[in-house]
Amino acid sequence: MTTSSNASALSASAYAGQTRASQARTQTRASQARTTAAPDAARVHVDHPHLAMMGLYLGGFIGMFSESALNIALPQLTKVFGITTALAQWMVVGYMLVIGLVLPFAGILMKWFKTRSLTLFALGAFFIGSLMSGLAPNFPVALVGRMIQGVGTGLVLPMMFAVVLEVFPQSQIGSAMGLMTLIIMFAPAIGPSLSGVILGFFSWRALFFIFAIVLAVALAFTAKYLVSPYELTRPTVDIAPCVLSCLGFGGIVLGFGLSSLLGWGSAGVICSLIVGIAALAFYIRRQLASKTPVLNLRAFGNPQFRISAVLVMVNFGITLAAMYLLPQFAQNGLGLSVTLSGLIMLPGGIINAAVSLYSGKLYDRVGATAPARCGFVVSCVGAALMLFTSTDTPVGFVILAHILLMIGVPLAMSPCQTNGLNSLPADMGTDGSTILNTMEQVCGAICTALATSMLAAGEASASAQGLGANASATVGSHYGFGFVLVLAVIGLLLSTRMREAKHA
Repeated sequence: MTTSSNASALSASAYAGQTRASQARTQTRASQARTTAAPDAARVHVDHPHLAMMGLYLGGFIGMFSESALNIALPQLTKVFGITTALAQWMVVGYMLVIGLVLPFAGILMKWFKTRSLTLFALGAFFIGSLMSGLAPNFPVALVGRMIQGVGTGLVLPMMFAVVLEVFPQSQIGSAMGLMTLIIMFAPAIGPSLSGVILGFFSWRALFFIFAIVLAVALAFTAKYLVSPYELTRPTVDIAPCVLSCLGFGGIVLGFGLSSLLGWGSAGVICSLIVGIAALAFYIRRQLASKTPVLNLRAFGNPQFRISAVLVMVNFGITLAAMYLLPQFAQNGLGLSVTLSGLIMLPGGIINAAVSLYSGKLYDRVGATAPARCGFVVSCVGAALMLFTSTDTPVGFVILAHILLMIGVPLAMSPCQTNGLNSLPADMGTDGSTILNTMEQVCGAICTALATSMLAAGEASASAQGLGANASATVGSHYGFGFVLVLAVIGLLLSTRMREAKHA
């Protein structure tokens, strides 16, 4: 696969960081098949590779689609269940948290269980979780179902990028990766818009039922066509790092998520953060001391990977926070219908996908530093424009601000990802991509929780001054987009320290 193809795949999301070089280290392949195969033959022969991949394609699409689609339904959920925005945001935060917890273990699980069986389990979990949320009589049941969905997505995404390298011939891997790039980019891009249209005709429950229908089709394709391309080596697994990882990341995200509900000074928030930070510290120490770590955190010893990883996390935080705040402002601040609120995000979503494709090629031509810095500058402008909105701001102005954000984020994302991974030696490729994948989800959950806290704080301040509901929602959105602007400025300042990575 060419550098351009790899960069284009990376531009879709951090999940595309599972490159062939990294997969070669993590999987054991059948030597006989490799020896007897033709030079351009697939490592595992299947009659119809796209049919074999169809279940993973559909699962990956729904996983990424649901990550952004539910944002626009949150105002409805607050009314239906009689809950606050701070509590409703857990439908987003909890989903991303579970993805971040599960994703690092996908490689180990593929060494213990057949890929076909693991995929059926992942898609089945997402299917059951979707039905639970769609039929939920109360919010706790809906949330549990949503978190079960995260288990499915956390397994499907890395498996999709691993299996494609086995079932396609060498000459077709580039186009196959391009197709997955399109799937991964297009799904979140149309998520808010398509869900807005669905919610305009049906209730929020219809979203989950549509997920379930697509997943049922994915299960049928998987059961009929998917193969298991890897030998099962069943290596010994050190349980302690697994537990510490879950406690560390889970405790930190839980603490930030509870802050908008209980306040930063509450015992629950403080205890969660203390447990999370302590567990994460022990996890890092154990991994650095281990000769065979679950995740090789020595990658952070590389200065260019370290700065690129931080920039990727900041950029993903900008994306998730902005995509969470904009539907809230459109519906509660501008008073737009749920359908129109989704449609105003469509131009930015389409441009996001287009720029994502172009940014990979741009990296090949000019490197990482210039696109990254330009991207954060454009994001700063887009976030700043949202601070000048009011209850009677023209819709066109909001669309413009959103388009600028959706240009800036992908313009910086792919170059930062590729620059970070290219700075690592080949034997650390898997660890680097897994670190980026995991930290994106964890950082996205934290930033969504912080944006919710800012939104709630702004609304409370405005309400105390006697402002109406729409004006209060607008002030709260200003607080939230102020946080997005701070993230963009931090990213811009850090990008000045990034240097072009030499292939290690």
